[in-house]
Amino acid sequence: MASAAVPRFPPGFLWGVSTSAHQIEGGADERAPSVWDAFTAEPGRVRDGSTAAVACDHYHRYREDVALLRDLGVGAYRFSVSWPRAESPGGLGFYDRLVDELCAAGVRPVPTLFHWDLPLALEETGGWLRRATAEEFARYAGRVADHLGDRVRTWITLNEPAEHTLLGHALGVHAPGRALLLDALPAAHHQLLAHGLAVRALRAVGITDVGIANSHGPVWPASQDPEDTAAAELYDLLLNRLFADPLLLGRYPEELAELLPDGAAADLETIAEPLDWYGVNYYAPTKVGAPRGTETVHSGLRLPAGLPFSVREIEGYPRTDYGWPVVPEALTALLTGFRERYGDRLPPVVITENGCSYEGVDDQERIAFLAAHIRALHAAVEAGVDVRGYFVWSLLDNFEWAEGYTRRFGLVHVDRETLERTPKASYAWFREVLRAQR
Repeated sequence: MASAAVPRFPPGFLWGVSTSAHQIEGGADERAPSVWDAFTAEPGRVRDGSTAAVACDHYHRYREDVALLRDLGVGAYRFSVSWPRAESPGGLGFYDRLVDELCAAGVRPVPTLFHWDLPLALEETGGWLRRATAEEFARYAGRVADHLGDRVRTWITLNEPAEHTLLGHALGVHAPGRALLLDALPAAHHQLLAHGLAVRALRAVGITDVGIANSHGPVWPASQDPEDTAAAELYDLLLNRLFADPLLLGRYPEELAELLPDGAAADLETIAEPLDWYGVNYYAPTKVGAPRGTETVHSGLRLPAGLPFSVREIEGYPRTDYGWPVVPEALTALLTGFRERYGDRLPPVVITENGCSYEGVDDQERIAFLAAHIRALHAAVEAGVDVRGYFVWSLLDNFEWAEGYTRRFGLVHVDRETLERTPKASYAWFREVLRAQR
């Protein structure tokens, strides 16, 4: 279809797909428990009452899944290492087998060291509210990199510390279920500190290709009323600049300084360890206005009254089955805005996640979504942004956190009863895109 055509990217551009350990692996009885095991055991936490104890059973079916990657023709596979599994006897052996299978298939392994599944034992001693967790993370990162670094050259430290702070620590709708509102900001700082310490640990064992996967999106004020624009600026500080400024500029936004732990400024040199590339997860912009004094609902997420902003619905755009607006041009604006804000401090960019939830195997809506976003990414390249790669979220339909199995982001359909994999129309389309790029 003409609407699904995409332009050619520069030679060497990296094309891939992404997953995360807790969402696909299963094999829960063969690893230590995580915060998500405890969270999903509580009634009412997950929309369909499900858990990820089995998930896609990737732990036992990884060879089948790597064959899908090989047949798809991607250059790279972004997965995550389960910290609880890595801490279990023999746990790193699974990643040995996975990495070896990927290398044999000609697919670059790109592991993420933390994708929200903190070992429960660490949560019980304070989790990300405790500075020592950052130090524990650095030790874990160094151990995993020392184990796999002979075959893995590209590494990601953290996935989406913004969402993990907001959803897991401020609003309590994700694990670990803390509802601290703005008092959750120490969790943000300690994750960023963990990132910087992990970069140093990775460098110490000879790793030379390191990035992070931060989620970002444009923030649109609900109107030009000063109260709405001020609320939107605060939201932008909390979801974008709080997580980009320390990494790229070596400083926190002044407006948030008093909400961070004492002594946070002394950690900025560590947090700002130079990166080889900067990962951006993009899904949609957010419209924000002044607080309304009542609970609001945004794309199925309930936001409590008392926040210093309210999130409004974006109208006039098509929506995914998840209810998220489809605004590909906002990706172009996001990346050109980053280049303008951070200038030479912005390293090459990789889109580490971009995708959508739609039902069905003949998923023409997903094809249209991905094609439009790839075109928007190309527009950013033409505007001068140094973009080096693009990863689709996700390879498989999986456990979508608090949504359980009610959302399907995969290029491959996974039957919930049999776990049979069925490539969707979007899988075939993306395979043809990759062939054309080669």
